[in-house]
Amino acid sequence: MARIQIKKEEEIRVMREAGGIASTLLREVVARVVAGRTTRDLDEFAAGRIRAYRCRSAFLGYKGYPCHICISVNEEVVHGIACERVIDEGDLVSLDVGIVHRGFVGDNAATVAVGECSEADAVLLQVTRESLFEGIDQAREGNRVSDISAAIHQHVESRGLSVVREYTGHGVGRELHEEPQIPNFLDGRRTQELRAGMTLAIEPMVNQGTHAIRCLGDKWTVVTRDGRRSAHFEHTVLVTGDEPEILTCPENMPPLQEAERELRGHGKGIAG
Repeated sequence: MARIQIKKEEEIRVMREAGGIASTLLREVVARVVAGRTTRDLDEFAAGRIRAYRCRSAFLGYKGYPCHICISVNEEVVHGIACERVIDEGDLVSLDVGIVHRGFVGDNAATVAVGECSEADAVLLQVTRESLFEGIDQAREGNRVSDISAAIHQHVESRGLSVVREYTGHGVGRELHEEPQIPNFLDGRRTQELRAGMTLAIEPMVNQGTHAIRCLGDKWTVVTRDGRRSAHFEHTVLVTGDEPEILTCPENMPPLQEAERELRGHGKGIAG
C-alpha cells in the first residue's frame, strides 16, 4: 500500500488556518449564487477573495485546469469550468473551493439550490450532505479507509440514490492529492488503517439516477451519463486519537485573514 502522510503539530496548525480560509471563501461564494449571475462571475469573485486572503488557488493550473474554483451545474458532477453560463432559478450549483496557505491545502465543497427546488433535488442535497458526515464519523484512529467508504455507500444507496465510482476523496496536505484514496463506495479491497495525524478530504459525489458518468469535450467537466442531477459535498478532516476534527470550518480563520474579511465586509452565506 502507498505511504501515507502523518502531519506534525505545526503542520496541523497551518492546515487549520488553510481550512478556515477555504471554508470562509466557500461561504462567501455561496452567498453570491443567485439567478442571473454567470459562473464566470463567481470564479472572478473567488479569485479576488483568494488574493485578499494572501493565498492561491489549489486548482488554477493544476494539470492545466483553467479556473480558480470548480463550478458544476445540475447534471455536472465535478470539475465544471467557469464560463458565460447564466445561473437560473431551480439550478443546483456545486462549488469546489481549494486554496494553498503557507504551503498547505484547504479543500471543501458544497452544492446549493438556486431559489426553490424540487422535492427530488432537496432529497439529493440532504442525502449527499448526510453521507459526508456519515463518512466523517468513521474517520477514527484504528478504523480503515473502507469504513468511510462503506458508511457513505450504504447511506446513499439505502435512500435510492447512487454514488459516483470514478472519483474519490483523498489525503490532502502539502499536495492537493495525497494518499490514501478514499472511494465513496465499498469495492471489497483491503484499505489502509487510519492513524492520528492523517488529513483527509472526504467528498461524496451522489447522482439521482445511474452512477455512470462521462467527461465532456473540454476534458474537464464530468456529467451524469443519464443527464440527471448530481450533488457534491466535501470537508477536510483530521484523524485524531478521539473524535474526527473538521478543519474546513470558519472558526479556524487565521486572525490576519479575519481582519481582512471584516475590513472588506464580504460574505455571510452558509455551506458545508
